[in-house]
Amino acid sequence: MKGLYNDTIAAISTAMSDAGIGIVRMSGPKAYSIADKIYRGKKEKLLSEQKTHTIHYGYVVDGECVVDEVLVMLMRGPHSYTGEDTVEINCHGGVYVVKRILELLVDRGARPAEPGEFTKRAFLNGKIDLSQAEAVGDLISSKNQYALQSSVSQLKGNIRNKISEIRNEIIYHTAFIESALDDPEHISVDGYGDKLWKTVENLMSQIKRLIDTYDNGRIIKEGIRTVILGKPNVGKSSLLNALLGEDRAIVTEIAGTTRDILEEHINLRGISLNIMDTAGIRDTEDLVEKIGVDRAKIYADQADLILYVIDVSKPLDENDREIFQLITHKKAIILLNKTDLDAAVTEEDVKRFYFASDPSKNNSKAMDKFTIPLVLMSAKEKMGIDVLEETLKDLFFEGNLSFNDEIYITNVRHKAALQDACSALARVKESIESDMPEDFYSIDLLDAYEALGSITGEKTGEDLVNEIFSKFCMGK
Repeated sequence: MKGLYNDTIAAISTAMSDAGIGIVRMSGPKAYSIADKIYRGKKEKLLSEQKTHTIHYGYVVDGECVVDEVLVMLMRGPHSYTGEDTVEINCHGGVYVVKRILELLVDRGARPAEPGEFTKRAFLNGKIDLSQAEAVGDLISSKNQYALQSSVSQLKGNIRNKISEIRNEIIYHTAFIESALDDPEHISVDGYGDKLWKTVENLMSQIKRLIDTYDNGRIIKEGIRTVILGKPNVGKSSLLNALLGEDRAIVTEIAGTTRDILEEHINLRGISLNIMDTAGIRDTEDLVEKIGVDRAKIYADQADLILYVIDVSKPLDENDREIFQLITHKKAIILLNKTDLDAAVTEEDVKRFYFASDPSKNNSKAMDKFTIPLVLMSAKEKMGIDVLEETLKDLFFEGNLSFNDEIYITNVRHKAALQDACSALARVKESIESDMPEDFYSIDLLDAYEALGSITGEKTGEDLVNEIFSKFCMGK
């Protein structure tokens, strides 16, 4: 991969819709000279003669025809996002206007940028590492407060810094072993295996802690896969509508109204829920409803969270017993719905029924170990939603998340690289325990070093780089 380009790229960096402002960005060695061809300011001085990091008021023109009134921002490389000479034209935000300006830039010598090419150039020119580049993409697509905070934290370099710290430790010991093998008369490795074993154990512990953050990291980034379960007509669709703040799901008094999966994305106090309303769980002879029930069970098995809705105005029955079995070993919240009606079920009834559904759990001490959160609510009256929100935060994030020092792995590629590095270090320990020659240590240490380097892009193939940046939006 080349670190620098000889061509100049241009793209529209704002959404293609009518708006107050539109931005057309250009980067490359000819950015200033191309901008000179279409810009006319109040002063006769050309943009290429102006100082870096300045803003200039004037007009974009096509010959003698004025296209738009603009502000032009100048940033000379290497002190720019891409590390190259960069020009950003701030114009009025009409779709035709920004397209017209882009066409002029291309006509004067720029080429249309590929998706993510500005950030790709920033990476190849050494302005950011690959983990920071991926954080840019995550920042743009973030759907909640936590995803935004996590992306900003990664963009500041928290992953890069941690990976560099571990890699520096690995390369130090690799270099020592190689030096000792080259000069055994002056550098001794007697007893070095014991010292290296402790170091490797510590490094593996650090890497495993990073890997362990992935489940939370994935939830932060992608949202919590949430399934609403319950018998027919307990208020599942009403709950979904209450969470959405609109009547998205059909609600009737007829049991079995919901037959297929209805999926929505909801943001609750910075937590994203990819939530699915499902068919009511019950034995049925209706073929279509039965398919819906079977799908509900499949999605429940794949869910991060199950919201089990119980109608407190009606007694628990065998269908509830089956649902209790579905939520065993899953993160779940039991919602005692319709509290605005006369209660036929209490919290204690739910606990007793839960343990009675599994004889192995049914003992006098078990009741004290009931750990599934119970939330009293009325979806119809929108009561208890705030308690549900707080319970969600406690259940997944222990109430709060901090991005000051804590690193969350949100990228499956990073997780895989960390696992590869951990496996390589485990092989180093095996070699030490088997009393293998020291050169065996350095082989696996280098494997770990390179696996970690793939996270920051210090050892990454061109195909992978192209794949990563192809997922970016145009103009970024």
